[in-house]
Amino acid sequence: MNIRPLQLIRHLAAALLFALSAGLATAAATDYPTRPIRYIVGFAPGGINDILARIVAQKLNDAWGQPVIVDNRPGAGGNLAAGLVAKSTPDGYTFMNISTAHTISQTLYSKLDYSLERDLTPVVVLGTASLIMVIHAGLPAKNVAELVTWAKGNRLVYASGGVGVISHLAMEMFKVAAKIESTHVPYKGVGPAVPDLISGQSHLMVNAIPELLPHTKGGRLRVVGAMTEKRHSFIPDVPTFIEQGYKDFVMGNWTGIVAPAKTPRATVDKIAGEATRIIRSPEISKRLTEQAVDPLGGTADEFGKLIRSETARFGAAVKASGARAD
Repeated sequence: MNIRPLQLIRHLAAALLFALSAGLATAAATDYPTRPIRYIVGFAPGGINDILARIVAQKLNDAWGQPVIVDNRPGAGGNLAAGLVAKSTPDGYTFMNISTAHTISQTLYSKLDYSLERDLTPVVVLGTASLIMVIHAGLPAKNVAELVTWAKGNRLVYASGGVGVISHLAMEMFKVAAKIESTHVPYKGVGPAVPDLISGQSHLMVNAIPELLPHTKGGRLRVVGAMTEKRHSFIPDVPTFIEQGYKDFVMGNWTGIVAPAKTPRATVDKIAGEATRIIRSPEISKRLTEQAVDPLGGTADEFGKLIRSETARFGAAVKASGARAD
């Protein structure tokens, strides 16, 4: 192949530019971070997203010597925060926790100002927690069957951590399966919802064990079922939904970090590696396990696979339940 001098100069210039860009990207990833990091949480304080973010942020701060500032931006089931991060500069200095809620939103909402697949890049999954159903202590039900019977003769009101989150969709799916009606009252996270549940302004809530189980102490709330394959070690006396006749109700709420699309892969891998080291360390692993959170960690590719599979799974569930958020 004959290459003219002008073509040769262009090829050499292109190769030099590519090498220079690669070198700069590698250097940037090696130096990263050199300034404070903004770690966004799309829900109010008190839920699994916030709990994990604060643990990881503190440890990243310790490891990197740069402030990692947790910024709670609740609203629209975490979608306001996701839209904000999607429009942020893809330099690794802004990232956020997403959860199962964000995969649900992709089909629950007919219009979103971001796409989980197009506008955000997976970094690492942090942990997951199984779901339970709790009811106000004043209700006479002791199990799911008794709850269904009560709901068919009374006006049932259920609380959730927001439109489109797992506590919303899980209950909408249960309404279809149990053939009951119920009024949905969404909140900006689990933290604000629990006091109204305890006071009796709502009757029921489905959410992760670490978020709800502490509030069952002293009989303020009652657990009627666990959405686990087998009975959970924290509540061995509580039967699963499978045991109570609802074989499809095995659900958990996972949390992981995403960054704006086009964030350099070397930076993504650095965040994922450090977060995995933190989550799997004996200290943090024990701390999370004691709160009924299963520590995970891993690679960006593994998290991307989880996001795609959960988006498909809950997309089918949304369509089957007929639930809509707008």
